[in-house]
Amino acid sequence: MQLSREPLLKPVPVRTLRPTQITVGLREVGEMQRRWRSRPQKKDIKFLERHLVPVVLGPRGDHYVLDHHHLCRALLHEGVREVLVTIVADLGRLKKDAFWIYLDNRGWLHPYDEKGRRRPYADIPRELSDMVDDPFRSLAGAIRRAGGFAKDTTAFSEFLWADFFRRKIKRKKLEHDFDAVVKKAFVLAKSKDADYLPGWCGPS
Repeated sequence: MQLSREPLLKPVPVRTLRPTQITVGLREVGEMQRRWRSRPQKKDIKFLERHLVPVVLGPRGDHYVLDHHHLCRALLHEGVREVLVTIVADLGRLKKDAFWIYLDNRGWLHPYDEKGRRRPYADIPRELSDMVDDPFRSLAGAIRRAGGFAKDTTAFSEFLWADFFRRKIKRKKLEHDFDAVVKKAFVLAKSKDADYLPGWCGPS
C-alpha cells in the first residue's frame, strides 16, 4: 500500500471514475452544469486544472473519487471527457472487502442513502451516473452558498448538514417549494440546535 506525499497528476476519463458515496444533490449538480455552460470555452482547461479530483486507486486499478462528486457528475452530463486527478493513495493490492473497510475508517467513504440510512458497501454505485438524488444535500449546498454555514474541511460535512435538515424539514415540502424551504433552513442553520455541526457560524 502506498500513500502519496506529492501530488501525482494524470488525466482520467470522467465516465470511468468510481464514486465513494451513494447520493448527490441533483439540484446542486444542475447548478454546476449551468455555471459550466456560462463559462467561456477558452477557460475550460484552466478551470479543470484548478479543480483536481482527489482519488484512491482501488482493486483492478479503478479510480475512486474522494471529493468533487457533484462536479464530476456535472462534467459527465456536459460531455467532458477527462478530468485531472491527484492520486492520494494506491490501495490496488487490497481485496475488495479490505478496501472498503479501509476507506470507511479513514473517513473516505459515505455509505448513506437518500434517507440518511447507512447501507452495505455493495450499495455504493459503480458509476457516477447511478448515484441517487438527495434533495437535502442540495439544500445544504444552497445554505452554505448563502452564508448559513462556512465551508469546512471535515469529510462529508455537507452531508452532516443535510442530515440535520432532514430531521427538521419534510421532504415533500422541500420538493414542492425549494426556495421557501431555503429561508427556513437558513434560520435553522444559525440556531443553537446546529452548533455541533462543522462550519457553524452562529446567529447573525
